[in-house]
Amino acid sequence: MRNTRPAPSRPCPALLRPALALALAVGLAAPAVALELPFGRDAAPAAAPAPRPVVTEIVAPNDSAAGRSVPGVITAATEVQMAFQTLGRMIARPVDVGDRVDAGQVLARLDPEDLAGNTRAAEASLAAAQVNLTTARNTAERARSLSERNVASAAQLEQAEQALSAARSAVDQAQARLESARDAEGYAVMTAPISGVVSAVRATPGAVVAAGDPILTLSSEDELEATIDLTEAQLQGIERGTECLIFRDDQAEEPVRGHVSRISPVADRQTRTRRVYITLPPGSSFRLGSLVRVRRADDSAAALTIPAEALVAEPPGGVAVWIVRRTGPDAATVMRRPVTIGARIGARIEVTDGLAPGDEVVIRGVHSLAEGQQVGRKVEP
Repeated sequence: MRNTRPAPSRPCPALLRPALALALAVGLAAPAVALELPFGRDAAPAAAPAPRPVVTEIVAPNDSAAGRSVPGVITAATEVQMAFQTLGRMIARPVDVGDRVDAGQVLARLDPEDLAGNTRAAEASLAAAQVNLTTARNTAERARSLSERNVASAAQLEQAEQALSAARSAVDQAQARLESARDAEGYAVMTAPISGVVSAVRATPGAVVAAGDPILTLSSEDELEATIDLTEAQLQGIERGTECLIFRDDQAEEPVRGHVSRISPVADRQTRTRRVYITLPPGSSFRLGSLVRVRRADDSAAALTIPAEALVAEPPGGVAVWIVRRTGPDAATVMRRPVTIGARIGARIEVTDGLAPGDEVVIRGVHSLAEGQQVGRKVEP
């Protein structure tokens, strides 16, 4: 039998394409709408930045004696560099650093054997010269006698007289060498020209030293002075006669008053400082080599100082600091303030204008701040 069931109908491909495109567009757009709603409807506000922590210091006047002082050392106004006047090998040095010696006391000795040999050689040379002088004198006398009898010529007499003069000169030269050798033999012993303290030693026994080589330094205790090194800024107002106070770090005693005696005209090449010499009064209790502090006697005003790292550059050519302004118990901002600085006191800088006691200054992290920036409380005593 013939199957009379009609064949199933197929949808037309041209009619399905628009429907599929619409379904895909709706399916892709729906997630986008779902993801977009939470951000557009309930977006949270951005969190405020936390205050930047800084280290600060409360400015206070520094009225301590050491606050405006500079370190120094006690030295002798009179120092003698002791040396031998002849070449030789040093065999003894009975003194050492710190020993007190009297004028005329033996300080060092050279080996006398070589010097004694030179003296003996000079004596032998003098004896030979004297023999030659005797021979020349006898020859000259014979030549004169023969010349008077017209036996010897005038040339022979002149030659004998010249030999006599040369022999006399040789004797004088040998005599001078002998005196020099005897003096050198006496130079083998070094004695102290003044009373004082041996402050330095530069040669030890056994060394061969030349004439003029420093052996030790002898410092007189009759007149002491304090020496300090100051920059050009610190030298402002200091001249000869300026009164200064000299004291130890512990300040157990009253400061000693001294006066500036001289200022070195040439600055040191490395430190660019000039040395200042302050004469101490007689009978002071300081010893040679003692470390002291010195400040001007009329410098009684208290100084405002801050750490050197608290300074920032302020165009053109100035400096400034960051001042903390408190706006609440836990809220503060920073403000840039130009200042005028003075002398450097150790690791701190004196501020002569721009700050007042009680100002709070940022001393760390100064190069990463901005005007009006919020900072946290972190005060360093």
